[in-house]
Amino acid sequence: MKKLLLFSLVAMLGAGCKNYLEEDTNGLLYGPNVLSTQDGLESALTGAYRGLANQWGYGFIHPSANAATLGSDDVTTHPASNKADWREFDQFNVSTTNQRSGAVYNGCYKAIQGANNVINNYSKTVGTKATIDIIAGEAHFIRAFSYYWLTRFYGNIPLVTAGEYSADLLTIKKSTPAEVYALIVDDLKKAETLLPNTRRDPGRPNVGSAKAFLADVYLTMAGWPLKQADKYDLAAAKAKEVIDNRATYGFALMPTFAAVFENDPGVAILPESVFQISGFTGGSGTANATYGNTTMPGEEGGWDDMFAELNFFNSFPAGPRKDATFRTQFGLGATKIPWQQSLTKHPYYQKWYIKGNIVTSSISLPSVMMRYPHVLTIYAEAKARGTGGPDQAAYDALNQVRSRGLPTGAKPLTLADGLTATQFADAVVQERAWEFACERTRWFDLVRLERVEAANANKSPDDLQPIKAITKANYWFPLPYSDTSINPNLNQ
Repeated sequence: MKKLLLFSLVAMLGAGCKNYLEEDTNGLLYGPNVLSTQDGLESALTGAYRGLANQWGYGFIHPSANAATLGSDDVTTHPASNKADWREFDQFNVSTTNQRSGAVYNGCYKAIQGANNVINNYSKTVGTKATIDIIAGEAHFIRAFSYYWLTRFYGNIPLVTAGEYSADLLTIKKSTPAEVYALIVDDLKKAETLLPNTRRDPGRPNVGSAKAFLADVYLTMAGWPLKQADKYDLAAAKAKEVIDNRATYGFALMPTFAAVFENDPGVAILPESVFQISGFTGGSGTANATYGNTTMPGEEGGWDDMFAELNFFNSFPAGPRKDATFRTQFGLGATKIPWQQSLTKHPYYQKWYIKGNIVTSSISLPSVMMRYPHVLTIYAEAKARGTGGPDQAAYDALNQVRSRGLPTGAKPLTLADGLTATQFADAVVQERAWEFACERTRWFDLVRLERVEAANANKSPDDLQPIKAITKANYWFPLPYSDTSINPNLNQ
């Protein structure tokens, strides 16, 4: 048992505070006999998914990942109260003991450990080949997904491909983003060949999911820090594959923006979900805590964890998308007060409310990690920044997202408007800000385009301010102290 805990704590480079020191044995499978069976391989995969979904422990079914993106210009947090970990991100002063950072870090490495067990053993597993291939495809996807989040948050990170403990992991060195992205791309390409067109259940990826994330990875690689501009063409091509085959993969836009965020716990998945991490109130530690309390104001029994930055809200274009994005009047009874009279004096995000305004932090709703409109904007931006500039298909992709958010009769953008390629690409980036407000997207756009400083330069005086001048060093978070204190190589 001691060895098991050591593996979870040190070898998988996780667990710092007491909340994360629970003995979770999912995915910790030893020996060839266990993983030589199809059931054993499936169990290892279950352990990988578990790393992405542990309420209040690690992963993405609680708001830690949202907190870690507060350096963008769309979301802020309470200036006092018990939100110290949240404020560190918004003020660009992230500590090595930040629990929100640690929760994402630990969850991703737990997922990677389970995925490694599958990837390193599935070729020797006895069973139905078609099913084994799908299990392996999901493992490659999960590992790529996890490393994608890790390198975007932390930059240079430990690159672990072993599934079992060895003493070498105690002295592992950091790998560069280029090395990490090479593995991510390779994993997603393998996932493309192994996954089915139809996902096994709502919380699993399919071929379209792998292609969509590969397109997003290429778009990111074209920006900071790698700046591999040739990846724009690859991003556009891969996103176009998803768009052209969206019906095969089961992807589609909802008819209205409000329908995307009805947040009905009885609905398992929406057509816009490219990949989601499902939540279940009936399972131990698997309910989703990102909805409800965390994004509700104190006047409605909420925790005031995250709400809209004032300049972002004020500049947001009027229309059905703005109406569905923000909550501007508060109160659970008949009496309502405008946001200007609330305790925090900020609008809140309606899109994280639960249907019926249920006040809870445990709900059977998914954390959607990519929506189909994201794919449309990847194509539009990448085509604009790549060879030849934006084509009609790029304008069509952007207008699908844009027109749904604006009032009826709003003029679509056309080639006749005479936008340069750069102007069109910037219009796409701005559209993404509106479309995915408070969805953990804006921060990554600002980082890859090196616009973090500009986005934080003119904050409202009523929002939290950076503690000191922002530099590129603030684009990445420090690795958790739980790792660097054990392995000095991670301080280099």
